[in-house]
Amino acid sequence: MAKRVVPEAGRRRRRPTKQGQVLTHQLIVETALRMLREHGAAGLTARRLGLALGADASTVYRYFRGMDDLILAIADELFSHAIADWRSTGDWRADLRGLGLRIYHAYLTHPQAAVLTASRVTGRPNEVAGDETILGVLRGAGFPDGDAVRIYHAFIDQSLAFAILDAATLALPTAAREADEEVWRDTYARLPASTHPNIAATAELLVAQMNDSAYPTALDMLLSSAATHLND
Repeated sequence: MAKRVVPEAGRRRRRPTKQGQVLTHQLIVETALRMLREHGAAGLTARRLGLALGADASTVYRYFRGMDDLILAIADELFSHAIADWRSTGDWRADLRGLGLRIYHAYLTHPQAAVLTASRVTGRPNEVAGDETILGVLRGAGFPDGDAVRIYHAFIDQSLAFAILDAATLALPTAAREADEEVWRDTYARLPASTHPNIAATAELLVAQMNDSAYPTALDMLLSSAATHLND
């Protein structure tokens, strides 16, 4: 059974923690993000979080129903980073491109958290605000509702899928990540044209590009495809 979350007024500590901090929902989320960055998902437990906060582990459950509830709060926090201070330019393609890159970079800033949260649906305020904004851009551009939802679906899934993919790469140990990057130069670039003519013909481009994210290119392709439907 899920634990009952204590209402805000009732869960406030009357005195600071051992670190001299007064616990809040936001402080716990920010501390959890830091722990994920430093120790990965395996290092985020209620006991370790309590230690980092200078409080008993049970204190976390006064703010969250459980660790999964905290994970959802972290996901919503990343979305808040993506939409903070965003302003429309009035150009729907520029607006969606900007929003897509904001979402992607918000998750890439916290790769360990991205791997843990990007596949989740929270239904929380920042996520909802982001979805409302994206749909508003599409409907405001003149897309019928069916097309707006279809494009929104592809847009948000693409943004989060690339975030997970690229975050997983960043979350690798440095040696493993560097070894993967060297494969393009040490293996693909050395394949002979007699057996692999297409790879050999494009080897220089593969070495130059394949260690960079394809997300900006994929995003532009999605928006170009959407524009053709709007202009039909």
